[in-house]
Amino acid sequence: MSGSLQVRDIHLDYGARKALHGVTVDVAAGQIVALVGSNGAGKTSTLRAIIGLRQPSRGEIAFAGTRLERLTPPDIVRLGIALSPEGRRVFPRITVHDNLLLGGYLVRDRAVLQAGVERMFALFPRLRERRRQLAGSLSGGEQQMLAIARALMAQPKLLLLDEPSLGLAPIMVQEISRMILAINREQGLSIMLVEQNANLALRLCHHAYVLENGKVALSGPGGELAKSDYVQRAYLGV
Repeated sequence: MSGSLQVRDIHLDYGARKALHGVTVDVAAGQIVALVGSNGAGKTSTLRAIIGLRQPSRGEIAFAGTRLERLTPPDIVRLGIALSPEGRRVFPRITVHDNLLLGGYLVRDRAVLQAGVERMFALFPRLRERRRQLAGSLSGGEQQMLAIARALMAQPKLLLLDEPSLGLAPIMVQEISRMILAINREQGLSIMLVEQNANLALRLCHHAYVLENGKVALSGPGGELAKSDYVQRAYLGV
């Protein structure tokens, strides 16, 4: 299906350090799938392998039937995968509007590009209010909205979200969470969500994988994993 992803037995090294040891995960079309785990567990490394920022030493990654391992990040974006990176990483010295235009750099038709901007402003009304502000002047939560909207400007079928709640106030975490669910439900967009906040991730997702030391330690529906004694002790503070 159009937004489905299969990651099979991928291994990834940073020099002598092995970051991933045979990770296998699936994202079914239209689902939210979470990767949870502590720092250094391999969550972000998995995203980097999918989007082409790091090449696995072993294993296969396929999206909608196309192998990704040897493709460049722009080619992978063209296929329909977009990344909203950890730490937001907006372009701080240009406006909100121009950040969105950069997110749609693959769209050649100016009318289609501007229609995409208007869709983002409808989805994120705060960004419309601040469209002429420099992105660096936004609050942390507003920058996170902009980072997600900028990724959506590429018109992806699969959205990779890396730590969207990181450093945000609880009220803004709730707002971002509502937006993630709305994007998934209303647009049918597949989402891979990387989160240290395991409680949040398991609440939002259809299916989850717990990564430990570069391996999948547990997997299952989010609601079921949230009831696991091990997950509750290790990640939920219960």
